[in-house]
Amino acid sequence: MARPLSTTSAQAGAEQIAALPAKATIALRAFFAMADHWRLSTEEARVLLGQPARATFFQWKSGRVARVPHDVIRRISWLLGIWKALQILFPEAARADAWVRSSNALLGGQSALQRMLAGDVSDLAEVRTLLDHVRGGAS
Repeated sequence: MARPLSTTSAQAGAEQIAALPAKATIALRAFFAMADHWRLSTEEARVLLGQPARATFFQWKSGRVARVPHDVIRRISWLLGIWKALQILFPEAARADAWVRSSNALLGGQSALQRMLAGDVSDLAEVRTLLDHVRGGAS
């Protein structure tokens, strides 16, 4: 049975990836592909990444990656875990991508995106944990 990603293991993994620019580049490329699937605006994407400066955001988007803080990699890890869980729960990609913007009773009527856009990494973790529970992967 799958286990939810712990905060400690997410942070340790994020620090390792952030220390290697090639891996950070791959993580950012995956994030921007996911952002396209979810049809995120520039501002929504920036908030999910922890609000990097606009210039930095666009450098990352164009593939020019010098340094990425481990907090950004940690956020990407949570987001890609959310994306993966949705792909498992909804075999139809369009339905999985639409779920992010759909009202959700388990989130008090908010959409997952609204919750995640509150801006704190704990909001990303909450959505990921919710999906892990729905998948039956909770410990």
